[in-house]
Amino acid sequence: MTFFKADNLAIHFGGVKAVDGVNFDIGEGEVFTIIGPNGAGKTTIFNLISRIYEPTEGKLIYQDQDITNTPPDRIAGMGIARTFQNIELFEQATVLQNLLIGRHAHRSGNFLTDLLFLSSVRRHELEHREKAEEVIEFLSLARYRDQRIANLPYGVRKVVELGRALCTEPKLLLLDEPSSGLNVEETGDMAFWIKDIRDLLGITVLMVEHDMSLVNRVSDRVLALNYGRVIAMGSPAEVQSNDEVIRAYLGG
Repeated sequence: MTFFKADNLAIHFGGVKAVDGVNFDIGEGEVFTIIGPNGAGKTTIFNLISRIYEPTEGKLIYQDQDITNTPPDRIAGMGIARTFQNIELFEQATVLQNLLIGRHAHRSGNFLTDLLFLSSVRRHELEHREKAEEVIEFLSLARYRDQRIANLPYGVRKVVELGRALCTEPKLLLLDEPSSGLNVEETGDMAFWIKDIRDLLGITVLMVEHDMSLVNRVSDRVLALNYGRVIAMGSPAEVQSNDEVIRAYLGG
C-alpha cells in the first residue's frame, strides 16, 4: 500500500513556479522532513496537501486514494492533520477548549440532536472529553488544562497546537516548523514529543523544519527543496553533505 505519495506535484502563481514537479513518497511510521531556504516551496506543499491550494499539475495519493480533488473540509476526517508555522489557537479559550475543537472532525450529531442533548450526544461528548484528556496527559499539559491560551508562554502554546492536531486522531501529521520560536530546551522537548508520536501513537509525520539539530534527531529521511524543485533526498547526513544543498543554503 502507498501510504502517501506526491506525484509530479506543481503549483504556479502566474509565472512563478512555487512548486515544480516534486516527487516523494512517505512510508507508514516514518518521520519525513522537508528542508530548504526561505521561499523554497516547503509550506506551499503543506498547503497543497491540506487542500488550501489547488495544484497546477500532479497528484496526491494517500492510503492508495487520490485526494488531489478532495474538499479541504474532508481532509481531517480522512486522518490528515497539521500545525502551522504561526500558531493558530483561540486565545480567549482554555487549553481544554482548544483541544476539544480538534475533535470537530469526529462529531456525528446534527443541530436537532445537539439541541435536545440526546443520550447519544452525551455519550459522544464524554468520548471527546476522554480523548482530549488523553492528549493532555500525553503532552504533560495537565497544569495548563483550564488556563486561557492568552496567559500561556509561547513554548506551551506550540505544544497545545500540537495537542489539538493529535485530538483529530491523525494517521498523517503535518508539522510546519515545530521548533520555530522555541529555545534549545523547548526544541529538545519537541524532539521528544515527535519521537513518541511516531513510536507510541503510530502516527506518520511529515515535517517542515529549519533547525537542523531537530531534523537530525528525529528524521528518517530528508528531502531538500530549492526554488520549488527537489535537489536532494536521503538520510539527514546524506542530504546535509550534498554539494547542491550546501550551495542553496550558503550561496555560490
